[in-house]
Amino acid sequence: MSRKIVSAPAKSSSHASPPNSIDQVLSSLKRLGTKRTRDEMGTRYGVTGPTADTAFGVSMADMKRIAKEHFPDHTLALALWKTGNYEARMLASMIDDPARVTPAQMDRWCRDFDNWAICDTVCFKLFDQSPHALARVPVWAAKKPEFIKRAGFALLACIALHDKSLHDEPFLDLLPLIEAGANDDRNFVKKGVSWALRGIGRRSPALRTAAKSLASRLAESPRPAARWVGKDALKDLKR
Repeated sequence: MSRKIVSAPAKSSSHASPPNSIDQVLSSLKRLGTKRTRDEMGTRYGVTGPTADTAFGVSMADMKRIAKEHFPDHTLALALWKTGNYEARMLASMIDDPARVTPAQMDRWCRDFDNWAICDTVCFKLFDQSPHALARVPVWAAKKPEFIKRAGFALLACIALHDKSLHDEPFLDLLPLIEAGANDDRNFVKKGVSWALRGIGRRSPALRTAAKSLASRLAESPRPAARWVGKDALKDLKR
């Protein structure tokens, strides 16, 4: 099923991004970055991957402020993503126009995911608004790399949270995918699986019943990862 997306109105020429806006944005990010914030990404939030060469250490509040100045700008978003810089990629997900995002772009960006923060932010801020979102879930969830697979379940969780137009059936159809994914013992995958199961269970009474049934079954599994997912989801679904 697809979601109906309305493009944000185009900016007038007087507000169009100048050709050198990517340089201006990167300069702003660099100026706002601090070593302390960059160091805390790993020690406090478990965001591994970014280094002094690939991250400035900019707070989320500052990135959101910059994003407001440039949204929507699909061309700038693509250019920012190509830099490989952590904050630039976070910003790209905040300013891109979901109506212009293609499945090919989604797959390209997904292959670049190297930490949970980028993965979840792109899914939460951008990809789940795309009309192609639901179709990417089983594709990514079947992949082996940890953050691509997590993206499949993170995207499903975000769709469950944000897309009020979908009926129960697409989510019921994806419960077997969650059951299969629950056997992956990698930390960020199993947490993504639990997030998806909990998100589905919050949508309607029928989905809550189905999600609790699956979570209960997983909680009794002989496999540690599946057992963890089941118990983690049940804590939320029984509230």
